[in-house]
Parts: sequence; C-alpha cells; structure tokens
Amino acid sequence: MKIARILHAGYVFESGATQIVFDPVFENPFSRNCHAYPDVRFDLERVRALRPDAVFISHFHDDHCSLESLDLLDRATPIYLYCLFDELFAMIRELGFAEVRPLAIDAPVRVGGFEVIPRRALEADVDSMFHIRAEGLNVLNVVDSWMDPETLEQITPYAPWDMVLWPFQTMREVDVIAPSRAERGPVTLPEEWPAQLQALAPRYVVPSSCQFRQEPWSWYNHALFPVTYRQFAAAVGEWLPATQVVRLNPSVAVALSAAALTPAAPLPWVRPVGEQDVDYEYDPDIVPPPTADIARHFAALTAEQAAVVRAFCDSGLQARYEEMELPEDSYFATPCVWQLSVYDHQGNAQHYRYSICGDTITPTEEAPTWITEIPAAKLYAGLALGESLTSMYMRISGAPVDADIVDDPLIRTLFDDAFAAYQAAQLARIKARAARA
Repeated sequence: MKIARILHAGYVFESGATQIVFDPVFENPFSRNCHAYPDVRFDLERVRALRPDAVFISHFHDDHCSLESLDLLDRATPIYLYCLFDELFAMIRELGFAEVRPLAIDAPVRVGGFEVIPRRALEADVDSMFHIRAEGLNVLNVVDSWMDPETLEQITPYAPWDMVLWPFQTMREVDVIAPSRAERGPVTLPEEWPAQLQALAPRYVVPSSCQFRQEPWSWYNHALFPVTYRQFAAAVGEWLPATQVVRLNPSVAVALSAAALTPAAPLPWVRPVGEQDVDYEYDPDIVPPPTADIARHFAALTAEQAAVVRAFCDSGLQARYEEMELPEDSYFATPCVWQLSVYDHQGNAQHYRYSICGDTITPTEEAPTWITEIPAAKLYAGLALGESLTSMYMRISGAPVDADIVDDPLIRTLFDDAFAAYQAAQLARIKARAARA
C-alpha cells in the first residue's frame, strides 16, 4: 500500500491499480488564511490530469472540503462525503460531479482493492474518521477529530494497527480570540492520548492534519499552535517504545507492507518549497499586538466592500441578532453594554456600542463591559467570503472567565447560521469564472 501526503489532512492511497484520495487541498494558501507549513506549490496541470478512483471527504470544514480544489478534478470522479446536511452535496453536484454519495458510520465502501469504513468521531454531527483496509493492512486516519471512547473500544480489536494518522496539534483558538484568558505555563499533551494510542498499538504513527500556519507576520504563529513535532515524537516514544513516528511532509510517500515501511516515489504534482522539516515555535508569554497594527497589514476595502461592512454594523447586525434565540445561560441574558470596534487599513477604528439584554439590542453611548475588535477587511471576509473565525483576527476583551466567548454578538451573528458559507462563496466565484470564459 502506497501512502503519500498532499497537504494538511490530504492523502493519496494506492493499492495495485487503484488510487483513492482523502480530503484533497490543492491550494496554498487554503481556507483563505491557512499557509502551507512547510511551504509547497502545486502543478495544477498535473492535478487536472489526475484520475483517482474515488475521493473521500471526512467533513464539511473548509480546510477539508474545498470546492476550488474539487473543481480541478475530473467530473467522473466519485465523491464520498460525510456530512449531515444536504446543501453541501447539492453544491458539489452543481460543480458537475455525477456521483456524490453520502458516507454512513460503519458502512464500508469498496473501491478496487480498498475498503474504506467511516468511523464515528467524538463530534459525530460534524466529522468522521476513516478505517482504510487493503492488502491485509489496517490504517486509521483520525483526520482532525477527537477519539470517541466507544469507537476506540470498537476498533481496538484490530490492534496492532499498521499505521495511524494522528492529529498531533491542539490549536488554542480561545487563547488568540480572548488573550486575557490564555493558558500559561508549559504545554502538555491531552491526558487521554497515551491510553488511546496504547490501545491502538500502531506500528507507525504519522503526526497528521496540521500543516499550516498564518501569515509570516502573524502573532498567531507563536500562540495558536502549542505542540511541536519534536514534542509529539518524544511523547509517543515514551508511550509506545516499539512504535515508529514517521513524518510525512507534502509530496512525501511511503510503501507500507506487513514487513516494513520503505520510501516511495513522491507525488510529482506537489512541489516542496524551501526547508521542509520546519517546526512550530510556541511562546506562551507572547504579547499580542494591537488590533490597529494587525489591520494595517490588510489592503483597503473598495467603496462597495466598505458599504457592506457599514450596512452590517449600522443595522444588519442588530437585525440578525434579534432573529436569533439567545441561550438562557448566556452572559448577554442580563443587561450589559457591548462595543464593536472595526479597524480600517490605516488602523483607524469605528466604534459601535449596543445595549444588550436577552434578545434585545439597541445603540447606546454607555461605557462597554464587553469589547470585540476586528479589522474591517476580515469583517468583510466573514460577511461575503465565508472566512472562518480563527483567521479573522477577532479580539475579545472584558469577557468574564465563566462566559462562553461563542456568545459574543459578532460571533453569533456571523456564524450561527453560516453552514458551508465558505463553499457557497467558492461556488459563486467558480460559476462567475465559467460565465466569463
């Protein structure tokens, strides 16, 4: 069985004449603000010439399901997707793919000599894992999910697993969105990992899923990614002395057999750029720069784009907020004053203050108790381009320790009803290009 890394959670598996692809991303950056780490480029003409026997997509997040990447593939390629929402299937079919099939937990899919079995992840309403079987070998692709205890019990009888693709990075989204609540001190790996990996007893472990960072200037690169490849390899060496940790950088391929793991020819259409054995550099004491400084890194909005942002802040946000149902235990269920500060490309801020009580929100001049900051360019990206929360450089201050930051009014109005917003924006761009051609 040949296993090759594309990027992030993307892999190509080959057995005999059969080739299957998992979570393909042929873009850099991808998901708008994920920059490949290590750096790569793609030979898109060669990508267009690919004829995989099937593509498997673990879940709907835009760093795993990208319509821009799928648009490069032959439309006869069967697409298998784990998703509980019909909208995404419809979008992929609108791209022109004739076979777009839903995946069901524990229901095997056979493609040539492969058997691919979706396994339940901890958040079963979002994502899945993949159990891949061929040539008498068992490979577990955990993607970037957390292990469900019942699933672990279910798959332990397959131990020792021949290979496990394990998501080794534990990103600290809350720490960068609300820095005042950031954890301090040494980085520890999740306490459940040793027992989980020991139960699987893999021959080989690949640190998987996290092969990106933000822009070179971004403070997130030292605050969002706490785990290093070095730390993960050392920990696995302690937990499982007989297990070999294998790093697969983009394009790198290996041949897995019952007897050994050997190098294989790299993917010719993935082109590494520069140093590849890079590692993360986490700084728990980093001081985040002011949002005004961050905003200066982004280009000015056009007049039309700026109008979209102003309309949202002046009235659209209030309308969206009042349409939603606030959880009873929300911080905003009791009276408070919330300030939204939007910074333009010169670092100048426009402040909007709202008095909030439950589902009621009205403009006010009172002093705020909860402040949310965001660059105007990123607010526009969230409104029109489907940009995800962790790359928007949103900053929350004043949130009590016991308050859930996802109750933030901006987060709720942008993301409460935003399923597949990124893919919808992609589809609109692809259709516009086709219309112009």
